[in-house]
Amino acid sequence: MKKISVLVPCYNEEENVEAISAAILEQLDKLSNYDYELVFIDNCSKDKTRNIIEGLCSKNQKIKAIFNAKNFGQFNSPYHGMLQVSGDCVILMCADFQDPVEMIPKFVSEWEKGYMIVCGIKASSKENKIMRFIRTCYYKIIKKMSDVEQIEHFTGFALYDRSFIEVLRKLDDPTPFIRGIVAELGFARKDIIYEQQKRKAGKTKNNFYTLYDAAMLSFTSYTKIGLRIATFLGVFIGFVSLIIGIIYLILKLLFWDNFSAGTVPILIGVFFFGAVQLFFIGLIGEYIMAINTRVMKRPLVVEDKRINF
Repeated sequence: MKKISVLVPCYNEEENVEAISAAILEQLDKLSNYDYELVFIDNCSKDKTRNIIEGLCSKNQKIKAIFNAKNFGQFNSPYHGMLQVSGDCVILMCADFQDPVEMIPKFVSEWEKGYMIVCGIKASSKENKIMRFIRTCYYKIIKKMSDVEQIEHFTGFALYDRSFIEVLRKLDDPTPFIRGIVAELGFARKDIIYEQQKRKAGKTKNNFYTLYDAAMLSFTSYTKIGLRIATFLGVFIGFVSLIIGIIYLILKLLFWDNFSAGTVPILIGVFFFGAVQLFFIGLIGEYIMAINTRVMKRPLVVEDKRINF
């Protein structure tokens, strides 16, 4: 009998974990030909999330839990959890009901047809319209820049076959970006569209910093264009500056007494070049920081406790 693992990462989701557990188990019970496990990986919640999960685990041995020693970020924790499950496939989904639990049977059906990865793609969303627009622009830009295919409106909500999980285990990447890895490795994939729902309860944990961190991780992992632009722009600005300098020299020689260059062009040029330099120093710093993190080979997470494993 094949086994399905459902992995639910959570952080401060005391209002959702019990309800999402019941909803997932209801869907899994419909798949009578499969064994299953439901695994929560908690990223060091500060509310009652852990207490509720412990209660769920005590009532049902098929519900398991991994408690991290601290918050290791929105990418490391789910990735680590995917490596710990024991099923023939794992379904990764959020605890806030934005990923519809009704998709579970659809994922399994496509998996049985031979697809190694079945992705949920947000064709529409009930989230903030402005955020939806910003995300769409981001996906379009990163898709144009990247050498690797990027999957638009894919958040990681998907079914992953055991063979894919074993490849993830061999990657040994301390800063994994699962959305890029899925497209990069080339496994047989099926995309299923869905409408993203509103968060059922609680507040989103995403903010400008976390969204920026996600964007820069994908940018530094899958694009070269930032560094190429720095090179090309440097050459272009240098050439334009040389032409302007020659023009100013000629004008000064021809109209020595009447032509006054003044200090304004110099000040504008200094501030402009300073801004360009700071921008690309910061961009190069992002690449260096990504390299440094990977070279240090820190563990994905440090576990504090396991239940029912």
